[in-house]
Amino acid sequence: MNPMDYIDQHQSEIETTYHALHSLAEPSWKEEQTSRYIRERLTEAGLSVKTFSGHYGLIAEIPGQSSEIVALRADMDALVQEVDGVVKPNHSCGHDAHSTMVLYAALSIAASGVTPKHTLRFIFQPAEEKGEGALQMMNEGALENVTKLFGVHLRPKVEVPFNKASAAIMHASAGSIIGTIKGRQAHAARPKEGINAIEAAALIVQKLKQMDLQTEIPHSIKMTRLIVENEASNVIPETAVFTLDARAQSNEVMQELMRQAKEAIKESAHETGAVISLSREECLPAATLNPEAMKLAERAIAEILGKDNVTERCVSQGGEDFHFYTVKNPGLKATMVGLGCDLAPGLHHPQMSFQLKALHYGAKILTKTVLLASENK
Repeated sequence: MNPMDYIDQHQSEIETTYHALHSLAEPSWKEEQTSRYIRERLTEAGLSVKTFSGHYGLIAEIPGQSSEIVALRADMDALVQEVDGVVKPNHSCGHDAHSTMVLYAALSIAASGVTPKHTLRFIFQPAEEKGEGALQMMNEGALENVTKLFGVHLRPKVEVPFNKASAAIMHASAGSIIGTIKGRQAHAARPKEGINAIEAAALIVQKLKQMDLQTEIPHSIKMTRLIVENEASNVIPETAVFTLDARAQSNEVMQELMRQAKEAIKESAHETGAVISLSREECLPAATLNPEAMKLAERAIAEILGKDNVTERCVSQGGEDFHFYTVKNPGLKATMVGLGCDLAPGLHHPQMSFQLKALHYGAKILTKTVLLASENK
């Protein structure tokens, strides 16, 4: 059976699978039921599946004529956020859709009986939301013998219209700094005897606004969390915990942004007398373009949706740990397809929704992409 015919014949089943994964919604590193569901579907179809003792990631393969591998990656975890007044895991980033499409790419090729030129690998990754899953999968050998890698992400309708797709998503680098400010308590009537942790945090905010990187490349940094556990209104607060969120459209600008931010924190500590310690610094890399991978994705999109429905590369201020794969493996030919699906109100919105028909043509695009990549030298 032709893989595209398989997808056409299983449209209602694809949507049922999506609803099943959506209902399972599990946070990073706890994707047990999601992983089990996907594993069972793959093994029922006759694919060999590799599991891991320390996490719920999966790798499935369809053997090819050579040991060279073309890979397709999906993420499985859900966000933890407030939904209708209840804090819970929620698939508002589309990982349930990504897993559904990659799963059916694997199932359709397996059902076709085709032996691809190159081995096809399907990577189901945990913990994308924490920016840790790609690194873990690489440590487990997920990219061993992989020369080409493809991913997919649903896009808001303001970025990519319905029934269209982009051959590359230009994600920004996303960074964060978590720190603790330690001041000195005093009676609020005698503020000069204390060191106010809130005032130190306010000075950090002020200095961040004054930063000038002398670049036209989009970037931002701001304080997104400040916790001060001081119940008494008449006491100068001693301790505050803060988080800075940083965004930059290039890795070089992100490096400079983080350098200047740490300098601003250091200056704030010196000027206020507070002790400021940084407990964690994280950074997701920005996307890098690979023309060969993009051309393969463009061909697949054109064959499935028509040439007029291939859009320009999608630029996003959001971060994505998919790009660790390329940053850590410079020779890897990779790209992430941006799928138009009429998504609204937006990614990470608790009420995010999209047109489920996109699952059908998304699965076809991914299937066609890896088959074209397998034929390509």
